[in-house]
Amino acid sequence: MKKFIYIVLVIALCILLFTGIYYGVKPNDKDKENKTITVAEVTHSVFYAPFYASIHNGYFKEEGINTEVILTSGADKVASAVLSGDADIGLSGLEATLYVYDNGAKDYLVNFSSLTKRDGQFLVGDCKYKDNFNVNDLKGKSVLAGRSGGMPEMVFNYALYKSGLSKGEVNIDNSVDFASLSGAYIGKEGDFVNLFEPNALNIEKEGYGCVLASLGLMSGEVPYTVFHAKKSYIKENKETIKKFTNAINKGLKFIKESTPKEIAESIKSEFPDTSIEDLTKVIERYKNADSWWDNTYISENAYNNLLDLMEYNNALDKRIDFNKIVDNSYNER
Repeated sequence: MKKFIYIVLVIALCILLFTGIYYGVKPNDKDKENKTITVAEVTHSVFYAPFYASIHNGYFKEEGINTEVILTSGADKVASAVLSGDADIGLSGLEATLYVYDNGAKDYLVNFSSLTKRDGQFLVGDCKYKDNFNVNDLKGKSVLAGRSGGMPEMVFNYALYKSGLSKGEVNIDNSVDFASLSGAYIGKEGDFVNLFEPNALNIEKEGYGCVLASLGLMSGEVPYTVFHAKKSYIKENKETIKKFTNAINKGLKFIKESTPKEIAESIKSEFPDTSIEDLTKVIERYKNADSWWDNTYISENAYNNLLDLMEYNNALDKRIDFNKIVDNSYNER
């Protein structure tokens, strides 16, 4: 009898153990079945809210993708990470992929999904200009615009041009690097400064100035931030690229249909040192500046505007055919 009870207990224990393993490990196994994609982002910014919403709202998981995001400061470094295989996909300015193509790379970078539709900088200056700011207020004044040749500085030059001002009418100060712009402005090294968020909001909160204009609205629509991968990677991973793009489209839809506070709550864990109130204000400012596309389709008109911007700044040797550098196969208009 004891032997029979022992056998029954052993069988029951085995069943429980098997059941526990099957049901307990199954979610992790499923997670392991998801394809892991490493994305190199050029900077960590609220400007990329749709991407983070796609992560934290589970849109990538719905598509069977795990994302690993690595910060790779500088568009050139993002391009290098993707070319070397350290990252599968890059998130940066499209201009970096033009340079790679122009340098003769055989397995060059192809842009397959768009995220932001214009520059994300804001012109900050004395609050006396706030209610009636006019671009002519910049004449004869000093503007801290970042290092010469960088995309932020080139966008500012082009914004002046499109507003009817020449670079010679404004004292553009290129002596301060990107990371030091706020401190230089507070130290009165310039009359105005171009800043991304949340730096612009911090200047306002500290009482040193006010946001006067969106440089993105002044310079026009461009594929400012895009996702790109090596030509060979896209060819070999068509289904993955499609699923990745689907997830980004869901994030863009969420951003379009949600309030700034709802968006802030969904991506708060990405910015633990920023209050929900400040995060909401920054998102509201980007929404008001029409910063994000409705979908991931890369517009040829916006692409040509980017080339015009770069030509104006003498940063482009030749115009590269849109269909060489862009693959819209995975996008819907």
